[in-house]
Amino acid sequence: QVQLVESGGGLVQPGGSLRLSCVASGSIFRLYVMGWYRQAPGKQRELVASISSGGNTVYGDSVKARFTISRDNVKNTVFLQMNSLKPEDTAVYSCYCNADPDDGNTRRFWGQGTQVTVSS
Repeated sequence: QVQLVESGGGLVQPGGSLRLSCVASGSIFRLYVMGWYRQAPGKQRELVASISSGGNTVYGDSVKARFTISRDNVKNTVFLQMNSLKPEDTAVYSCYCNADPDDGNTRRFWGQGTQVTVSS
């Protein structure tokens, strides 16, 4: 199986920055898209950003020009640099990946989530 471990969440003031990291480990034959979703209390989960193994990126409309996603394919790690943070960015951020864990069955795996709170 594939395990995802996130780090980097916390409390930050409006206008500040945070960098999230997510490392994929375990039995990984091939790692495809990696990315982040977020969910705030009482709201639907929304895509924050995703990145393909080739580096193609997709961003949610609310974070474009403020957040940057990147990945290290050697270390199976995805990063989310979040700048100009707003209170409405407060949410649990969950990392995901589409991977083939060497059983020929590509599927999605999730991390446990990390809290990001933007408040003064």
